Amino acid sequence: MNSTPGSNSFGTRIANVTLSAALLLCASTAFAQQTETTTLFSNDVLELLIESRIQKPVSQATAQDRASAIDELTNIYLISNLPRAVELGESPEIRAQLDLQERAIIFNAFATEFLQENQATDQEVFNAYEEQVALAPPKEFKARHIIVETQGEAVALIADLQGGADFVTLAKEHSTGPSAPSGGDLGWFTAQAMVKPFSDAVGTMEDGSFTTSPVQTQFGWHVILREDSRDSTPPPLDSVSDVIKQRIAQQKFQEYMISLRSIVAE
Repeated sequence: MNSTPGSNSFGTRIANVTLSAALLLCASTAFAQQTETTTLFSNDVLELLIESRIQKPVSQATAQDRASAIDELTNIYLISNLPRAVELGESPEIRAQLDLQERAIIFNAFATEFLQENQATDQEVFNAYEEQVALAPPKEFKARHIIVETQGEAVALIADLQGGADFVTLAKEHSTGPSAPSGGDLGWFTAQAMVKPFSDAVGTMEDGSFTTSPVQTQFGWHVILREDSRDSTPPPLDSVSDVIKQRIAQQKFQEYMISLRSIVAE
């Protein structure tokens, strides 16, 4: 079959494009096979990428991790060095993104250094711990409850209890709450852990007593049995010191930022 005019030249162009793509791929592979001797990027950049990929020190990277990072960086640097890529990098949108990323990196580095250099002293940690202990609830309660939809149902249940009925049995039979299968058991809790009408009622009761009047909350009508109470025990200082140290250091950084803003505002 005879070729139409220009068909050979078109086929030649297609072959050239395919060849160029193959050469670029080969070049990328050749660059990827190089190690620290590559001229495209520094070893610092390579190690940074490796650590970000494996989330471990670069010393723990495998040969495959290193080869993969070299290949990725080779592609990035080959493209970013092209004249058109350089031209794109000068656009306002790209410049704004680069500026934001650069400043965010510098901010994070400064904040990290600040936190390291302004760590909480032992005295500051102890003082913060004492403040938390002072604010901690003085008591914990152990209680059960029966929750029903109407006040009348709750009044009838209280009458049953006054007549000698077993609280656990009534809770299993009548309570609509998720604790019904366990006899209304709520375990140990502080007053702050419960809605106010419930915690107020529990706080005025004696251990071993139940409410003589229904307690209404947004969940329904409650009949409450306060089984026991105890003094609240704060966690040991050693178990919370790290959290306290972080909070104090962050507070110092926030105060530093406030001082900077006040200077700018002047």
